[in-house]
Amino acid sequence: MRSILIILFIIPLFSFAQKAQTPENIVDLIKKNVTCQWQDETVDTFKAGDPKSEITGIAVCMFADMATLQRAVEMNCNFIITHEPIFYSHLDETDTFTNDPVYLEKRKFIEDNKLTVFRFHDHIHSTSPDGIYEGMLNKLGWRKYAVKDSPLYFKMPKTNISDFAEQLKEKLGLESIRLVGNGEMEFTKVGLAVGAPGGPRHIKMLRQDNVEVMVAGEASEWETYSYVNDAAAQGKTKAVLFLGHVKSEEAGMEYCAEWLQGFVKDTPIHFIENELNFTEL
Repeated sequence: MRSILIILFIIPLFSFAQKAQTPENIVDLIKKNVTCQWQDETVDTFKAGDPKSEITGIAVCMFADMATLQRAVEMNCNFIITHEPIFYSHLDETDTFTNDPVYLEKRKFIEDNKLTVFRFHDHIHSTSPDGIYEGMLNKLGWRKYAVKDSPLYFKMPKTNISDFAEQLKEKLGLESIRLVGNGEMEFTKVGLAVGAPGGPRHIKMLRQDNVEVMVAGEASEWETYSYVNDAAAQGKTKAVLFLGHVKSEEAGMEYCAEWLQGFVKDTPIHFIENELNFTEL
């Protein structure tokens, strides 16, 4: 009788241990492992699919574009965690896309392949350390140059724009980098502004004495570009190197995949690098 009771007790425990993960379960684990309070008003929500579906694999990416979704399907990943919007606007609003053939085909691909998509943007930036900057510092190897352990400000060995740009291209796998401002100067003081925080934040960083060169993602040409070009025309030692949005943050999502592996068990997790589908002629 005692043996039967032990067996009956073990079977439910084994069944529980083998219970399949769902996107909803994974997001609950993410909420428990970030160091910040989860906000009610956030873009970090499910954008497509069924949060209660069974996960076959997790794909982590910067942009969930068509090429990335196709790659995820090839890798047997049906849960996509993306940093940026999937449907072409910050809030993934689709009202104006109801008859759009590009949107409709992408939506059909997601539905046909039973994919679930979750955006992880606000809280990976708000957790400590900021996961995107953490990944970028790892990739760039700049931690030793950080001013007072800041992820934003660095004191580098003296160099020039050309050599510095070559180092960035090599580390990030870029064919080219866009330079705006004084391209002839030597410098030591660098600021990092990933993604697209906006012209006002770029200009706030550039006006500081401890920033000669800002390494940035992307910006409106009538804001940051105009400001730094005027500064250079006035003889000021100011320049910006634009990496593009993807490469200025993508290493942060690679870090995110590694971070997830620390508390998501028995589920394959893959980082998918975005293809840069443009050519500079």
